Amino acid sequence: MPDTGLDKGEDMKAETFLPDDYRPAEDEPFMNERQLEYFRRKLIDWRNDLLEESRDTIEALQDGTRAIPDVADRASEETDRALELRTRDRQRKLVAKIDSALRRIDNGEYGYCEVTGEPISLKRLDARPIATMSLEAQERHERREKVHRDD
Repeated sequence: MPDTGLDKGEDMKAETFLPDDYRPAEDEPFMNERQLEYFRRKLIDWRNDLLEESRDTIEALQDGTRAIPDVADRASEETDRALELRTRDRQRKLVAKIDSALRRIDNGEYGYCEVTGEPISLKRLDARPIATMSLEAQERHERREKVHRDD
């Protein structure tokens, strides 16, 4: 095979043109190149925003370490720090879900319910691009979860 100067897979990932105003539509083939590129970019932008917020949070926590003589002020500062750390942990988990969605795009599994194999609605994916289940499957899952939680 001739050397094209591209790494494996790169020749398959030619840049897909996507107009700035593009929105996936029901009247086009499901998960075509443009839809996949739309969701890839949406996920990458979301991931970059979360990582930027994380960097800001880490810097703020490092800068905020100081001795506060007043007990009430110190307690308030500790509560704020704990809240920041919980938020940071949620963001970390969200970044992992975004990475998983990006892998599903690369594997050709994105946009399909992991339970039923049916397409997930474009409206749902646009609102929650990390969705792995159709709305119906998600609702069934949550009902079962609620029933078992009440035991």
